[in-house]
Amino acid sequence: MQTNLADFIKGTREGDEAEAILRACVHCGFCTATCPTYQLLGDELDGPRGRIYLIKQVLEGAEPTRKTQIHLDRCLTCRNCETTCPSGVKYGRLADIGRRVVEERVSRPLSERITRTVLKESLPREWLFKPAFKAGQLVRPLLSKNLQDKLPATPAAGVWPTRTHARKMLVLEGCVQPSMGPNINSSTARVLDAVGVQLVVAPKAGCCGALRFHMNDQDGGLDDMRRNIDAWWPYVDQVEAIVMNASGCGVTVKEYGHLLAHDSAYAAKAERISSMTRDLSEIMPEFETELGARLKGKITKRVAYHPPCTLQHGQQIRGKVEGVLRAAGVDVTLCADSHICCGSAGTYSVLQPELSHALRDQKLANLRATGAEEIVSANIGCLTHLQSGTDTPVTHWIELIDRALAH
Repeated sequence: MQTNLADFIKGTREGDEAEAILRACVHCGFCTATCPTYQLLGDELDGPRGRIYLIKQVLEGAEPTRKTQIHLDRCLTCRNCETTCPSGVKYGRLADIGRRVVEERVSRPLSERITRTVLKESLPREWLFKPAFKAGQLVRPLLSKNLQDKLPATPAAGVWPTRTHARKMLVLEGCVQPSMGPNINSSTARVLDAVGVQLVVAPKAGCCGALRFHMNDQDGGLDDMRRNIDAWWPYVDQVEAIVMNASGCGVTVKEYGHLLAHDSAYAAKAERISSMTRDLSEIMPEFETELGARLKGKITKRVAYHPPCTLQHGQQIRGKVEGVLRAAGVDVTLCADSHICCGSAGTYSVLQPELSHALRDQKLANLRATGAEEIVSANIGCLTHLQSGTDTPVTHWIELIDRALAH
């Protein structure tokens, strides 16, 4: 696609990156076939090709409008279009660049500004989110259905193993996961402990940076990334890998090297951190044989697996979770249209509830059709969002293995 960037961004790092992405796009439209919001709304400007055109206009000097902002806001950034694109267009990065420029030039309504400020200032800070979450649970019956959906009952975390192993890996506890899914991290630690790996937590690590970065507070998001690098750095020579059991965090940490490449103080460290980062499903295949022997016949229920977009499209990891579960004797299946987003997408379910719930209900209908007795996934946002619309248990896949090992 021919481009002619405006002076305000031409020759800058982001401008050069955006221009390369725009030039890769041949405007073929294959992406529209797998775009969730285009499928729901049928508007070209609510699909990747239309949004690319809007961003191109803005970067070439056209003045963005509230309408421009709304169409970009409706994008889930699920990156399904990247998987579909025959030209390898990095739409997710272009969306981040375009949204930031539009955010600087288009004023939002006061209610939106308040909501977005509360989300980006509270969710990444566990010390603030955790007491607020617990307080919300106490008054949950008095709240709106939309807020109740975000305050699920949470199981106890269980005991963190205390054995020491020669093999060690770091894990990011995350910002909302310790409150919304406290058992996920401890289940991960117990399963890895059972196969001879000690899971280590860096106390000063926190939000991966995705939340603020994708809400157009990119400087704040980069600061979160730098903090994590500082927290992990003393451990990098002592551990094999940095394990991510929330795919939304994993896709972000794997991009630290790119996002901080311009920062001379952090570029090399960020690249090292990204190179060490593995999704849990990339770690566990090593232990498939051992788990299969130990779990044979223990998991008899039918299970449906929902692959998060941040795993299958963002990290381009497919088949690994299913492989681990099948090796453990689990009857696991994917639902129809498993490549389509469930509608969670970080803060999207709060900011775009109608579209988010429509996608959730479509996904749950397809999951119900599998006849599954339990739904598993690999990202805290997907788990919470799906559970809000069904009585079928929705858990992290590592929790399923953990429960079986305990019996």
